[in-house]
Amino acid sequence: MKIQQPVQVDLGHLMALNPHYNFISPPSSREELVNECLQKGTELVQAIANELFFLPSTEDKDGPLVELPPPKTRLPRGKHLPKPKPPTKWELFAKKKGINIIKRGKNVFDKQTCTWKRCYGYDRANDENIPILESKMTDDLEVDPFAEMQANKRKQIEKQEKNRLQNLKQAAKRPPFPFSPSRCHVQLAATALPIIGTQAATKKMTKDELGNVAGMAATATASGGKFDKKFPGEKLPKHEGKYRKIN
Repeated sequence: MKIQQPVQVDLGHLMALNPHYNFISPPSSREELVNECLQKGTELVQAIANELFFLPSTEDKDGPLVELPPPKTRLPRGKHLPKPKPPTKWELFAKKKGINIIKRGKNVFDKQTCTWKRCYGYDRANDENIPILESKMTDDLEVDPFAEMQANKRKQIEKQEKNRLQNLKQAAKRPPFPFSPSRCHVQLAATALPIIGTQAATKKMTKDELGNVAGMAATATASGGKFDKKFPGEKLPKHEGKYRKIN
């Protein structure tokens, strides 16, 4: 009489096993071993199917659907646990000095409307476009405060534009330096664009400067000019810097 051994079924993993099974006699050939494994595997799959039909099901166009219970067997991880990232220099410095890093939110409290608004963009908090201004005892009653606010804003814009042009003039006076895509934009803009308010004629670009501009235009693509169509006689751009090694 053959005693049926108990089978453990874990529906959460759709897994079944028989921990007490042993071969009655060692298999004499590989074919006998394969047939025995297929027979026992079929029994385990049938045990999983029998347990699934005892679960409550719902009808669907593709057939009955069941919700699997949570798994009961703890399986080992396929990969190792993720290692914690080492702290950065700023995090080490902040921890040493006792600095608490507090992230500022995107919304701030607007005192004029007593609501929370964005700190930037349209309809931001504490914007200058306010309908009411609080006056002081020392204010001149003949001066329009709103017109004065707009005038101050225009002066600030003019000051920023003046500083920008002054920076371009100073960049144009610097001595030439080797080609670098990150620094050449300022020099080319300062020498090619006319400066407002000056009588000096625009400087004629030399052959080397034209070559630098052509090199910048050729490498201003996603592939760095590697897959772009080359003109007759055009040389490949030189690689600046070191190559990165990928392990």
